[in-house]
Amino acid sequence: MSGAGTLVRPGAYDACELCPRRCGVARSAGRRGRCGMDAELRVARSALHFWEEPPVSGDAGSGAIFFSGCPLGCVFCQNHEISSGGFGLVVTTARLAEMMLELQAAGALNVNLVTPLHFAPHVREAVLLARDAGLGIPVVCNTSGYERAEVVRELADVVDAWLTDFKYASPALAGELSGAPDYPEVASEALLAMVEGVRARGGSALGEDGRMLRGVIVRHLVLPGHADDSCAVLDRVWELAGNEVDLSVMNQYTPNERCRRAGGELARAVTDEEYEIVLCHADDLGFERIWWQEGGTVSESFVPAFDATGVEGPELESGASRPKRYTI
Repeated sequence: MSGAGTLVRPGAYDACELCPRRCGVARSAGRRGRCGMDAELRVARSALHFWEEPPVSGDAGSGAIFFSGCPLGCVFCQNHEISSGGFGLVVTTARLAEMMLELQAAGALNVNLVTPLHFAPHVREAVLLARDAGLGIPVVCNTSGYERAEVVRELADVVDAWLTDFKYASPALAGELSGAPDYPEVASEALLAMVEGVRARGGSALGEDGRMLRGVIVRHLVLPGHADDSCAVLDRVWELAGNEVDLSVMNQYTPNERCRRAGGELARAVTDEEYEIVLCHADDLGFERIWWQEGGTVSESFVPAFDATGVEGPELESGASRPKRYTI
């Protein structure tokens, strides 16, 4: 895969169609697209992160770079400071590449790009620059799943592993909670492109230390009152990819202020019974690698401080005494 496609190129910001919204906004002229961003690359945090699935974080930590903005806009978002609040510092592509190298020097298992693809041209160039300068650890794309399959394909040569959400099977629920009734269709096409890209490079692979070198982990956050849709999501993922992907079923839903004010099902946590229904369904389908969460994960403590740590220079945290939240 050459990556020299029609979407991931410097001129993509002139009339942006990088995400499924295809808003066509002239981000290069300073206008903000549906993602909330113009063409200036913004990053909110660059630091070791210990709360991803074990193949991503391990004990050493994942080198997470959190990008500002998001095309999706879920009502229950935990990262609202950066997804819709606009927090982040403007950086150059060269500085983004330096962050990747700093994370590698700090011992990160990988470079974990969190919600990056509305900046896909910057991301592609930065990874290539970093690799030319000695980046040797895997690059992980951590995404909501709401991505154009064409963009996924054009980044297949710079992304080694995909950590992707699959949030909804119901178009109505996706429309209600994320304003994206096309989410199930879009996420399905994007997941197929991710799996095909990994397959073309030889399939999933783990290092001797258990880190993911290539592969796809599909995450699903169980929402209170919607265990039926969660089971339908797992049905779809199984039909699309089977055991070519790892499955991560999360119970960490935590109501944000907006959901608490609105009341209803989203104002509470997921019950043990709801979570067990979804886990049992995953097992019944035949998934061989299922990551699941034990009790006590409902907490905003898993949301890092968005304070520009590491954006202007290396300020990386130690991995000592970090809580774990996944079991296989």
